[in-house]
Amino acid sequence: MVIVIILARALKVNPDNVATPIAASLGDVTTLSLLAWIADILFRHLELKMFTAQIIIGCYFLILPVFLYMAWSNPHTVEVLQTGWTPVLMAMLISSGGGLILDHAVEMFKGITVFAPVMNGAGGNLVAIQASRMTTYLHAATNSLQGTFPPDDDRVCVLPCSALCGGFSCCGSNQAAPHAGTARLLLCILVPGQLVFVYSICVLEAGVLPTPLFLLGYIIASVAQVVLLLYLCQLLVYWMWSRGADPDNAAIPYLTAIGDLLGTGFLTIAFLLLHFGGDPTIQNLDVHRIMNETVVEFLNHTSFSVNLVATLDT
Repeated sequence: MVIVIILARALKVNPDNVATPIAASLGDVTTLSLLAWIADILFRHLELKMFTAQIIIGCYFLILPVFLYMAWSNPHTVEVLQTGWTPVLMAMLISSGGGLILDHAVEMFKGITVFAPVMNGAGGNLVAIQASRMTTYLHAATNSLQGTFPPDDDRVCVLPCSALCGGFSCCGSNQAAPHAGTARLLLCILVPGQLVFVYSICVLEAGVLPTPLFLLGYIIASVAQVVLLLYLCQLLVYWMWSRGADPDNAAIPYLTAIGDLLGTGFLTIAFLLLHFGGDPTIQNLDVHRIMNETVVEFLNHTSFSVNLVATLDT
């Protein structure tokens, strides 16, 4: 991320527009890769009655005080150490709600699993860009004096039309919100991007083209998710700033977690409505998914049988 930000500045590109989505994407890929690799090693060591996992955890507890002291003594990280725990833990709880919804939705629609990461990832990345830009704007306009606002822009509570369309605030001010243009641009980016993802998933996953009704339902769910996230972003960032907290340390975890919850909920509602409407795309995705699971289960049983025969032969 340090390299990305330095390159962005060297190329005269605003890091707020590229660093946050790249961080989210690299975070997912890196986490899943390391989790799969390390879990495989630890599982094999566990079968061999080795204490690798316990040793690693013990080493963590031994070096934890050292890193706590280093973070506490560094003025650039002490604030994160003091205030960064609550947003992360609360974000984990909120995201768990989305996981529960997805768990129940998978029982009805097998094909929903391939759309949930796309829906949640796109919404989370877009709102993270908005939150990062808004925080940078507040830092630059106030010389990082948290709790103070730029002239004519001290509204914590605004109407949705003000946050998204540059309308009026609920406090009676007729000043347009300075971030409404960016919000509209992000919404315009969302629609073609989601169309590309939907077509790619349907063709690669099931070998079929999505119906216009399926596209309409999915796009409506995606737009509703991002509209709510952008409005919550306006409220949350300005509220945190008014309380003297740095939104960079807390806003994005909350927003991405809420994005997971909203995205999964709206996607499930869209699939339910499309299912009741008899859309064939959902049926094709479910049938293809069930066939894949059946083939994988058959291969697992076949592999077990071959291994068993080979063992008996030996």
